[in-house]
Order: sequence, then structure tokens, then C-alpha cells
Amino acid sequence: DGRLCGATVTVAVEGADEIKVRPTAFTRLLTNLVSNASRHADEVCIEAQNKGKWLTISIDDDGPGIPEDAREDVFRPFYRLDEARNQYESGTGLGLAIVRDIARSHGGDVTLSDSEMGGLRATVRLPA
Repeated sequence: DGRLCGATVTVAVEGADEIKVRPTAFTRLLTNLVSNASRHADEVCIEAQNKGKWLTISIDDDGPGIPEDAREDVFRPFYRLDEARNQYESGTGLGLAIVRDIARSHGGDVTLSDSEMGGLRATVRLPA
């Protein structure tokens, strides 16, 4: 638990805390998701559950979220939401495309939905 980009970040893990992944790629996946959430929110909550044959990681935030009709578009390379909304933000629009690539290369996927915290929930599901 701590702070990142001004956001308070909390972490909870349920089940085994080890999984076989490509460490550099997996670190990049998590870093991209958590840094995105931290840039747009005050509170970020990371929960991991390693149950049965799946590791599920949820990253919730209290930021503005992403409109439902744009949630698949944000995974396209170089796609960025309305520039005016984030005119002072840097980025290439590759972060989420990379996240999905990494998740799928591990036999899993990543999806976006509404968070109970009021912002966005990114859910990563990988075979354990």
C-alpha cells in the first residue's frame, strides 16, 4: 500500500501469491494499468485472487472512468480519449494495447467495466 502519482494505492491478495509468468511482461502489464488508474484517480485498489485455475486481478479506481462505448477502442494502438479532456497528459495511446497483448500472450485477457468505487475497473484474468 502507498501512493503513486498522488493517488492512494491499496493491495490485497487472496490465495497463492505465486504464478508462472514472464516477469518483465507481467510487470509492464501491471505498471501500465496501475499508473493509468493513478493518473486519473485519487484512490486505486488492487485485488488479486488466485483460485482454481485462474488468477484474477482487479484494479479499481474512483476516477472519471471510460465511457462504455469506448472501452474496446482504448485497447487499439494509438487510440486516446478526447484530447481536450487530458490536454496536459502525456502518452502515446499504447499502454492498454500493450496490456491486452501481454494478457493474451499469457492465455488470458483484460476487460474494462464500471468500478464500485465510481470510476473504472480493469480486470486481468490469467491461467494460474
